[in-house]
Amino acid sequence: MPISRTEIENLTSSSRGVHAGRTVELGNAEPTSPPIHLATAFTYPTTAELDEVFADNSRGYVYSRMGNPTVRLLGEAIAILDGMDEGIVYSSGMAAIHGVITSLAKAGSQVIASRDVYGATFAMLRTHLAEFGIETTFVDVTDLDGVRKVVREVNPALVLAETISNPLLKVVDVRELAGIAQEAGATFVLDNTFATPVVTRGGDLGADVIVYSSTKHIGGHGDTTGGLVATSSTLAPAMREQLKMVGSVASPFDAWLVLRGMRTLDLRVRKQCENACALAAWLQQHPRVVRVHYPGMDTALPSGQFADDLRGTMLSFELADAGREEVFRFQDTLRMVQPAATLGDIHTIVLHPATTSHRFLSEEDREEIGIGDGLVRVSAGIEDIRDIIDDLDQAITRAFA
Repeated sequence: MPISRTEIENLTSSSRGVHAGRTVELGNAEPTSPPIHLATAFTYPTTAELDEVFADNSRGYVYSRMGNPTVRLLGEAIAILDGMDEGIVYSSGMAAIHGVITSLAKAGSQVIASRDVYGATFAMLRTHLAEFGIETTFVDVTDLDGVRKVVREVNPALVLAETISNPLLKVVDVRELAGIAQEAGATFVLDNTFATPVVTRGGDLGADVIVYSSTKHIGGHGDTTGGLVATSSTLAPAMREQLKMVGSVASPFDAWLVLRGMRTLDLRVRKQCENACALAAWLQQHPRVVRVHYPGMDTALPSGQFADDLRGTMLSFELADAGREEVFRFQDTLRMVQPAATLGDIHTIVLHPATTSHRFLSEEDREEIGIGDGLVRVSAGIEDIRDIIDDLDQAITRAFA
């Protein structure tokens, strides 16, 4: 039975300081913003109740590594946004990717992954997971016939792809790829970080598991690190058990920050998509730009995959006759736009993939994928598009002065 206020008042001074203000009664009141439950552990009126919850975490909370009210609320929220049964919250996007793969694939399992998947994911599959007996075949996931051929050859446990690839913005047909994977008995894992649930709702397109770095658009303000998974009630238990054992759990405060960011996700992403589209059109006409990568510019988009004809917030472009020196000079000359190794924030960000997101890859691997030293990735913010263009224009001009 919890100690009462009267009992606390009767304690000695040092004990009162430890126990005063331990709980608060809300009565029938419900806070308009979710509270942050920072408690490491939870207690119950009787040890028997504590024992029951310890045996079945779905009935309550015992220890925050095993479950926390604020963190669980975020998991429920991402499941709703993606049309899935359950959501799981991780300490980072890479922890989420690692947790999904190692829950679904074991030593001897085969994985098929997009050839131009995020650099850290590529490196993890190529090196770290290979050391534990998980073999990966990298393919061009936009070539569906090629994917079918490889699926028949290797009989994969899972197929992994990004809705919009990082950093070349290639678009995968989610519904078709999901069908190919599921016909072969493989689990289809979709990294939807670039698209967000606003642009593409993976659950409606047949994805079995949807992964996010919530550090990016969902958090949206550059002040929290995390990862999210939305999946079915069939696949979720194995991931939860693995998460509890490994301990790559999100802190309640980070979960709360992501929940706060989620409230304005739709508003922010729509504005960012508008800016990205205008920026891509401007860059395409720039004499110093030889190519722009943006969904829908060169090829038709899969039917029904991009909500309200949104094309995403991300783009990349290749500067003519440019290497690292010119790109670094371009980035150093920017004033409002920020060079940073992230994306999805409210401010516009540029990044040099060859030395940041895909630094883990060898020069040969980057060349095969198409990531040259002159490639610049842009995450459009919510600023006025005229200010974004003016800053990029002056920086490009001065880089080649």
